[in-house]
Amino acid sequence: MRTEKEKMLAGEAYDCADAELQARWHKAKRLQQAYNVTLSDDKEQISGLLDELIGSRGEDAWISAPFFVDYGENIHIGRNVEINMNCVFLDCNTITIGDYSGIGPGVHIYTVFHSTDPQERLPERSTFWKSLTAPVSIGRNVWIGGGSIILPGVTIGDEATIGAGSVVTKDIPARCIAVGNPCRVIKRI
Repeated sequence: MRTEKEKMLAGEAYDCADAELQARWHKAKRLQQAYNVTLSDDKEQISGLLDELIGSRGEDAWISAPFFVDYGENIHIGRNVEINMNCVFLDCNTITIGDYSGIGPGVHIYTVFHSTDPQERLPERSTFWKSLTAPVSIGRNVWIGGGSIILPGVTIGDEATIGAGSVVTKDIPARCIAVGNPCRVIKRI
């Protein structure tokens, strides 16, 4: 029998009130709170907290506080990545960010969603709706403009630029500029 965590990572309906998931969620909240009040020049403390909070990160990855996650452990960041302040990463599935990418302030990346059928999202025994997930993948040398929202299941190709305030609902190919709500390619580079 699959655990709720295995269902979550496989994109199947899962119960986020599961004890294992709740334990990690609460641990991530404690770690993110500590991270968000750590002085920005305390590199040793920052590094230690990130090692516990996120799944993996490359050399010279930088995340400006405050930074908010669901579980943290499903986030994988390449080297020389800069993530600006006030970002929210709902990592109920994997979020992968390639080397040399930049994430503007206030960017939200969601891997979790709910059925549009009201009966399907009702919980069986908890206050939390049934949830589904899909991974998000951001390529190498990508720039995501501030205030953008990346929805579940989206892949953004290498060297793409997403304009500020965009809502990315579908895959964006490599080497292009895309903007808007919904986000659309306006130029190939």
